[in-house]
Amino acid sequence: MKDKARKGDEANKPLLNQVNYVLLHLHLAGKHDAKPSHEELKDWLHSGQVDVLRQGGK
Repeated sequence: MKDKARKGDEANKPLLNQVNYVLLHLHLAGKHDAKPSHEELKDWLHSGQVDVLRQGGK
């Protein structure tokens, strides 16, 4: 699932749309215990671990 979501972006930080892709698939699979908490997601965004928008001209 990670490879499908990243599609060649492995050198870049995860993007919000990629995180959403994985979270949706976990939700649809009923794996709610595998999803990060609201606080964890907020920390990823505010600490810069996840880029909100794609940068550059891809």
